Amino acid sequence: MSLEKQDVEKIAHLARLAIDESAIPGYAEDLSGILDLVDQMSAVDTDGIEPLAHPHDANQRLREDVVTEENQRELLQSNAPQTDAGLFLVPKVIE
Repeated sequence: MSLEKQDVEKIAHLARLAIDESAIPGYAEDLSGILDLVDQMSAVDTDGIEPLAHPHDANQRLREDVVTEENQRELLQSNAPQTDAGLFLVPKVIE
């Protein structure tokens, strides 16, 4: 598929892109190449092929879901100006 100057200008307008007039032939060639590749990929027979989420058939190694740190709330709030029931108190910023 070959794109013309008007096609590139319309695409640029729809995408709200300002492009230099001298760069349009290059954009047309690049976009035409991309569309040709898409056409080639569409022509491949994929019947009977299951879609993949990832090319590697591997299982994720996960760590055990256990608590590894101590509760340090009192230590971390010890230098806060104001706290109440384990929460930081801050000035009201929205009226």
